[in-house]
Amino acid sequence: MSNPIIRHIYTADPTVLVYNNTVYLYTGHDEPPDGVDDYVMNDWRCFSSTDLQQWAEHPVPLKALDFAWSSGNAYASKVIEFNGKFYWFVAVTNAMDGNSAIGLAVADRPQGPYTDALGAPLITLSMLPPTDNPKANLDPTVLYADGAHYVCWGHQTPYFARLNAPLTALDGPITTLTLPNFSEGAHLHKHKDWFYLSYGYGSPEKVAYAMSRDINGPWEFKGILNDVPYNCETNRPCTLEMGGESYFFYHNGALPGGGSHRRSVCIDRLYYNDDGTIQEVVMTR
Repeated sequence: MSNPIIRHIYTADPTVLVYNNTVYLYTGHDEPPDGVDDYVMNDWRCFSSTDLQQWAEHPVPLKALDFAWSSGNAYASKVIEFNGKFYWFVAVTNAMDGNSAIGLAVADRPQGPYTDALGAPLITLSMLPPTDNPKANLDPTVLYADGAHYVCWGHQTPYFARLNAPLTALDGPITTLTLPNFSEGAHLHKHKDWFYLSYGYGSPEKVAYAMSRDINGPWEFKGILNDVPYNCETNRPCTLEMGGESYFFYHNGALPGGGSHRRSVCIDRLYYNDDGTIQEVVMTR
């Protein structure tokens, strides 16, 4: 495979889903105007592939302003399948207070189109332990484990909670996790008997990870999963297991004109050691 994998537009913050032997890749979309060096993200994009080599683009499945309560900003997200429907957990800016919030969209097909499932945010700043961070609700990741769905998210501080069965609300308290140098970009996954929580580490962002035998922790920090990506100060990982192989998705700034605000999604192989720890990802271009 050749990185970046999407080359005609800038893409960032990948999340992936396998459904009917097809990989669906969902990304953010960087589109700052010429001369603007800042984050401008209005929608998310969807691509599909059966071989991780050729990617078909689908019509725009979701925009930040598709949430009537949002004022914009299509931050990192997570898509899952549950009971025949597809649920897209996103971070956007809440028009009511100007702070980041977690929203939920739903569709009947993995490629969408998606619509607001709740008509209101799933998680707002007022629900968190006391914080003055207006971007505290960034980059949700969701994992099904032990009969329930769990969500992890955050900016500078990582938060964790259980979702109710219909995925319409939290089912219990929000807890604060202790992870060194947590920045943003959380990703939960499971491999064999281990749960993994990877995230953007420090600034500029490497990706670090922690492991646990239980989705509720405790989480044991294990170290760096990959270094700062080429020509980019941020990262947001996700993982995929397909055909007996494991893959690591991330973004860099390698396309012409690219950089920290014009990012591009990449894939590399992911390898586990016998004790469940993960070998550091070798990023390729």
